[in-house]
Amino acid sequence: MPESCFEVGKQCNADPSGEYGYIDSVYCGSGVDGAGLRCVVFFSGCNLRCPFCHNPETLFKAGEKTTAEELVHKLKRYKGYFKRGGVTLSGGEPFLQKAFALRLIRGLHSESIHVCIETNGHIADAELLKEADSILCDIKNQETDDLSVYDSFLNVCEKIGVEYSLTNVLVPGKNDGAEKLTALALFLKGHSALNAIKFLPFRKLCMEKYEAMHLPFLYEVFREANEEDIVFVNDFLKKQSTMRDIK
Repeated sequence: MPESCFEVGKQCNADPSGEYGYIDSVYCGSGVDGAGLRCVVFFSGCNLRCPFCHNPETLFKAGEKTTAEELVHKLKRYKGYFKRGGVTLSGGEPFLQKAFALRLIRGLHSESIHVCIETNGHIADAELLKEADSILCDIKNQETDDLSVYDSFLNVCEKIGVEYSLTNVLVPGKNDGAEKLTALALFLKGHSALNAIKFLPFRKLCMEKYEAMHLPFLYEVFREANEEDIVFVNDFLKKQSTMRDIK
């Protein structure tokens, strides 16, 4: 597995018509993938190869072939459960299966279901962004100092007017230093429409997946983040940022 977050890997063979897509799994019960309780649809295929990826199975397996109509039928059975939340399209990278994602979102909207797209922010497709109710973009600054790709993505979000929030996986020894955090703070100041940023503590629960797939987990050498780490970076950014909400 490449060490760089930005080494493009194989993409899934997406159906251009959108009649069917490839899904790794569906998880109902998430409280961290958008507002409220969510059902999360994990799309297969990704354009990045992040060495800390928590879902490596979405990168190298074809996934289950399904139609949007079949998936909507399955998800709407949980409407009572996530009535104050909704469905989040995650992955993998949903933007790689644009036509299928569009059909799925429109089907969910016909059932009055809120849809959030969770993305790596490297594909700024305005048509798909317009269909989403909200966007959750993960800023991957662990292996790079160049955040310009996110400027491009968020600029499109702001032009369209779609609500968006950011996440950032905090890896002690990788992106918790003053230089990285200062660069992140400067980036955030350039996006006044930002709703929130939430730091996610780095965890190694995915190691079993890597072992089962006979893949090296390159971030095994880094310690997991704790609550003190999260408090530190939040305090650091609050001193430098004018954002409304840093969680």
